[in-house]
Amino acid sequence: MAYLVLGLVLWVGAHFFKRVAPQARAAMGDAGKGVIALVILAGLVVMVIGYQRAEGAFFWGRHPATVGINNLLMILSVYLFAASGMKTRLARKMRHPMLAGVKAWAVAHLLVNGDVASFVLFGGLLAWAVAEVIVINRAEPDWTPPAPAPMQKEIAAVVGTVVVYGAIAWVHNWLGYPVFG
Repeated sequence: MAYLVLGLVLWVGAHFFKRVAPQARAAMGDAGKGVIALVILAGLVVMVIGYQRAEGAFFWGRHPATVGINNLLMILSVYLFAASGMKTRLARKMRHPMLAGVKAWAVAHLLVNGDVASFVLFGGLLAWAVAEVIVINRAEPDWTPPAPAPMQKEIAAVVGTVVVYGAIAWVHNWLGYPVFG
């Protein structure tokens, strides 16, 4: 469990660094982007290792109804990531589509994983995403929506969502975590 918590600390710390210590981050210049990216990647790797090794109480598991809800939330989550990156119409109406995608992803995984390690991992990332939205909104209360995207980007976001979701489902199945029940 220590690795899981350490990974979360690295992830959260790297993401909040700009907000908590803006002068220190600014002093790092453009090279700081690479350093922060490496800390985030390290946090991700340590979280995965920690999750695989973690032990703890088990409260609930997969159920056909929660699997279906999980899959719908995951499609939404992947689309929110695509919408954020491609600045689709949804991204013009929603200030933090990527963080909303993290929230949907975390809730989806909590529905089908009722063990302590999942509470720490997915609950921790859910709490981080909520806190990140609050911190960003307080630091930058004014928001200007991105410029309208052409219809090709809307279509690409939907097609990309289907392709990425299919790849995620394939990898989960390959690792022994059947996505569709």
